[in-house]
Amino acid sequence: MIKKINNFLAGLPMTIVAGVFLLFDLVPHLMGEFGGTEFHFAFFPFDPAWVTIVISGIPLLYLAIWRVIYNPGISKISSALLICIAMFAAIAIGDLFAAGEVVFIMAIGALLEEATTKRAKKGLKKLISLAPTKGRRLKDGKEELIPAEEIQQGDILRILPGETIPVDGIIVNGETSVDQSIMTGESLPVDKGIGEEVFCGTINCFGSIDIAATKVGENSSLQKLIRMVQEAENKQAPMQRIADRVASWLVPVALLIAVLAYVFTRNIVTAVTVLVVFCPCALVLATPTAIMAAIGQATKHGVIIKSGEALEKMGKVDTIAFDKTGTLTYGRLDVSDILPFDETVSEMSLLSLAASAELKSEHPLGKAIVACAKAQHVPLVESTSFKMTTGKGIYAEVQNRRLLCGNEKFLTENGVSIGAKIQSALEQLRTQGKASILVADQNQCIGVIALSDVLRPEAKNIVSRLSAMHTCTVLLTGDHKRTADYFANQVGISEVRAELLPEEKVRSIETLQAEGRKVCMIGDGVNDAPALKAADVSVAMGSMGSDIAVDAADVALISDDISKLPYLKRLSNATVKTIKLSIALSMCINFVAIILSLMEMLTPTTGALVHNAGSCFVVLIAALLYDRKFE
Repeated sequence: MIKKINNFLAGLPMTIVAGVFLLFDLVPHLMGEFGGTEFHFAFFPFDPAWVTIVISGIPLLYLAIWRVIYNPGISKISSALLICIAMFAAIAIGDLFAAGEVVFIMAIGALLEEATTKRAKKGLKKLISLAPTKGRRLKDGKEELIPAEEIQQGDILRILPGETIPVDGIIVNGETSVDQSIMTGESLPVDKGIGEEVFCGTINCFGSIDIAATKVGENSSLQKLIRMVQEAENKQAPMQRIADRVASWLVPVALLIAVLAYVFTRNIVTAVTVLVVFCPCALVLATPTAIMAAIGQATKHGVIIKSGEALEKMGKVDTIAFDKTGTLTYGRLDVSDILPFDETVSEMSLLSLAASAELKSEHPLGKAIVACAKAQHVPLVESTSFKMTTGKGIYAEVQNRRLLCGNEKFLTENGVSIGAKIQSALEQLRTQGKASILVADQNQCIGVIALSDVLRPEAKNIVSRLSAMHTCTVLLTGDHKRTADYFANQVGISEVRAELLPEEKVRSIETLQAEGRKVCMIGDGVNDAPALKAADVSVAMGSMGSDIAVDAADVALISDDISKLPYLKRLSNATVKTIKLSIALSMCINFVAIILSLMEMLTPTTGALVHNAGSCFVVLIAALLYDRKFE
């Protein structure tokens, strides 16, 4: 109940009410202070500042007491405690405006900080929702649908096309292609056969398979993925207020000066004035206002920054780890090479034959070939006979031609000879990280069509610009080593770590951090979520990235424009400099105000106004960030 009341009073609506009543109190107090006549409230039976004190003071008092009780060691002493002392001292001498003003400024600071540090928590729920709830167990020759939590190690499970695999396992019967992008980020489904491993949460694309369960329940790959995100989320500490970092010495110094002021002047008003002007309200406002301005600036450029802590850390980053698929590349397959091996077959004829054969195929490679043919207005012919062999290829009859389209093993099994010339071409394409579809007609291989993920044209320039800013780049991907090396060479990344599962990406991030590096991870897939959380700063591709990756990241690029990374670093550096400048100026204003208070040139009311002016000055400095040019 106490917490609910506290949250209600600290909310924006009640803070606005507190500000209105403080404003009602300002004019009459100024008339009493500077007009030389006593002013009586005509509209209120009580001083309006009491409303501000109650609304903004109770949450502050609650916070100060909570920290004294629960915080360890010196952290029990906080800026909230100092302001509460100043509030009670001002009340004791009857200066309610001064008491209301200091707690109101703190309430504004708390709201600004909350607005900059509030983090979305939906990503973990979405990740948990991916966990399969049921499995199809084979027992005594019969199928039974059972809850996933009842599956035991060693159980034989049947996975039908389109179903999600409920546990980690080994295929014991059947062949298929598995979409395991959730785990590895690979853009292509992976062909799987007997004896090969499949992972929980991945999707069986085509053939029916039977698997023997190897890792079940909390030990499955997907549950480990969920657990890693939870653990990394718990490690993310909220941005600590700068005022509280110095409160351990600020409170004792303020109290000492106030006591000495009373001892030497014998004037309690002077002592209270010192406490009022010493309150670190401008110090508290310096960080959230600068961060809000920077976040607004970034939003104009299509960059969503979720926390001030991430913005502050981005300037310290010296290593950026890229995922490949969907980050350095577009994450879509395009036909990259059409290589005829028969002099009588042209490139367009080969594409036409392959696309006609693949018209009825559901495989992503086949669909990409058909899409390429349609985009180039190549004539297509419906096949009269079509048969798909899961994980290998297809057979189709097109205009009385018996066509085979598939991998090397598929053609060999169907009596097609693969000569040295073809082997050499396939090896060359593999070194470039490309997937190959061989096309055979009448038991003769007539050509190969290669497909590749499409590299973002700006990627090479971005890596070069980051290098010029003394920032190292690393490629972390679940793709094959050859594919990873090819794309890394294309963009100029020298450090490559390939064939990584989610937990291995996390370990790679931790290894880089153990070397003393400040790491920023940029990715787009569900499989990137743990690595994004483990990094010092994380960036997700906002428009095409998974919701889970976007929620896990500190920063989202709305237009998937990785060229914003250098801009982010410059913006971060400017924000940190602005915060430091604001803190230095606020401390100088406080110092001057203390001197004037000791000279009895300020009262609690005028001291509060000077103190308020300093806070406004800090806000104005922060506002300059919003329109500054960083590109």
